[in-house]
Amino acid sequence: MKVTVAKALGTCFGVQDAIDLALDDSLRDDLTIIGELVHNPQTVNRLREAGVRMVRSLDEDIDTKNVMITAHGAPVSLRQNAEAKGYKVFDATCPLVMRVHKAVATFLRDGYHPVVIGQVDHVEVRGIVGDLDDYTVVLDESDLEKLIGKKKIGIVSQSTQPIDRVLQLVRLIEASFPDAEVDFQDTVCKPTKDRQVAVRELAAMVDLMIVVGGFNSSNTKKLKQVSEDLGVKAYHIDKASLLKPEMFEGHHHVGITAGTSTPYEVILEVYEEILNLPGVELSECSGPPPRETFPGKEAEEEEFV
Repeated sequence: MKVTVAKALGTCFGVQDAIDLALDDSLRDDLTIIGELVHNPQTVNRLREAGVRMVRSLDEDIDTKNVMITAHGAPVSLRQNAEAKGYKVFDATCPLVMRVHKAVATFLRDGYHPVVIGQVDHVEVRGIVGDLDDYTVVLDESDLEKLIGKKKIGIVSQSTQPIDRVLQLVRLIEASFPDAEVDFQDTVCKPTKDRQVAVRELAAMVDLMIVVGGFNSSNTKKLKQVSEDLGVKAYHIDKASLLKPEMFEGHHHVGITAGTSTPYEVILEVYEEILNLPGVELSECSGPPPRETFPGKEAEEEEFV
């Protein structure tokens, strides 16, 4: 059985920046994160071991002077409420998530009804719409009836949605409401797109996909979904110990990919565990998992200012 690693996988710059900020020595033992900084169990454990506290909401007991907004973002009202309670607020929101917030603000200024393509209960989406009085969250065609009567529709997307599905829904909205003025800003982030493109390329080569990442990671789930939509059997795991020999029975070529919050060390452990299986060899077009170096990060951030 051959093994090939996706060309783009694992931690993105927004996640890494958030982790680095939370682990800064100046905040050691005096920081509480409101929510999960990133959706990855190993990273959460690492933060706890470093003395970082975590709560689900600002209403819980917090005994530190510093609080942090997660990489997924939050409503402006959360920051304001935290400051009103006397906390110093550190914002780890990914700049590409902030792009979504800015796009929505522009739509509101111009009189559009804001539409977010995404999961209504996802923390990123809750952050985007948390301060809005009137908005619509759309995930599939059945949600489009909520837009009846809207004259100006401004569409953004949760940053980790599959771009093909986003574009399909935009086309459906345009076709369903031909008399409405529809404007769309593509806010699916580039790291998500890169990983989706890479997994599509990989799915054309392999007959089994191992997808590595937290079970509550939206973008990791999407990589599994993309693989399965292309007819490739896929397993979603969050650590190497979940690999079982029977997963690989009857398969000839396995691909490895990982979500944007998955640490390099976790991916490497999975990769090495698979290579240690009997009869496994690295494909001629692959190598070990690439360590993300975040090339062009500054330009990528500036593009969305």
